[in-house]
Amino acid sequence: MQLLPLREAIATYVKDGASVALEGFTHLIPFAAGQEIIRQQRRNLHLIRMTPDLVYDQMIGMGCAARLTFSWGGNPGVGSLHRLRDAIERGWPQSLAFAEFTHAEMAVAYQAGASGLPCGVMRRESATDLGSLPGASTRDMRCPYTGEPLALVPAINPDVTILHAQQIDARGNVLIRGIVGAAKEAAMAGRQLLVTVEEQVDQLRCDLNALILPAWVVTAASVVPGGAYPSYAQGYYPRDNAFYLAWDEIARDRNRFKEWMERRVLAVADHAGLLRTLGVAA
Repeated sequence: MQLLPLREAIATYVKDGASVALEGFTHLIPFAAGQEIIRQQRRNLHLIRMTPDLVYDQMIGMGCAARLTFSWGGNPGVGSLHRLRDAIERGWPQSLAFAEFTHAEMAVAYQAGASGLPCGVMRRESATDLGSLPGASTRDMRCPYTGEPLALVPAINPDVTILHAQQIDARGNVLIRGIVGAAKEAAMAGRQLLVTVEEQVDQLRCDLNALILPAWVVTAASVVPGGAYPSYAQGYYPRDNAFYLAWDEIARDRNRFKEWMERRVLAVADHAGLLRTLGVAA
C-alpha cells in the first residue's frame, strides 16, 4: 500500500480508457477523486457505479466518459442528472454508451467479481424491460434442480475501484463506518483499489459492524479531508443538501455548467481549493 498525494495516485493508476468504479451509497462518495480525474482530463473512461449522482454528472459533462454501467441515475431527492441525460439523449459533450441494471443485479455483479466468478446468479422475481433492450447483459436460465427462473449477471471487475473512507492506520488498513453500500464488494472486485480518507491515525478504533479493508487489498491511499463533500462522512460532516438542490439549476444549462466547473474545479489545484472557493471547512 502506498500513501500518495491524490494527484499522484490518479495520475499513476487511472489511465485513459480504463474502467473505473467510484462507489459510495449516498455516503462517502469520492467526489475529490472524481474531480481530480476531471482536472487530469482523463478520456474514454468506462464509469461504473450503483447510483451515479452528481460526481458522475460532472465527469460525464466534462467529457471523461465513453460508457456507463449503473443501476439508477439521478440527483437524490431532487430530480434528473441533466449532464447524463444530455449525453445520452443528445450526445453532448459526446455520446455515452450505457448498460443499466437493477440495484440487486449490480450488487450480485460486484459480488461475483469479488469472488473470482464469471457471473452471479439470482432469482428472476419478475420480468423487466431491461432484458429486452439491445445489448442487455443479463441472461435467463432455469435452475437445473428446481426449474425456477434465474438470472445470470456478468461479473464486474473494474480496472480501478475508488472509495472514500474515514480513516487509515499506520499499517494501511482502512476503516469505513456507517452506510457501506457495495464498498466491500467493489473493493475486492477491482483490479486496483484507491482510497481517499479523512485522516490517518496510528490505530483504528472500530465500532461493531464497521468495515475494515485490510492493507493488502489497498493499492494506494490519499489523505483528503472533506473528500466526500458534498455527500457526507459519518462522524465528520453532514450531507450538504443545499448543494444538491443548487446543482439542479447549475447543470441544466451547458454554459452555466461549464463555467461552474472551470471556476470551481479546473481553476483550483485540489479539493481543498474547491472547498475554499465554496466557503466550506474541511
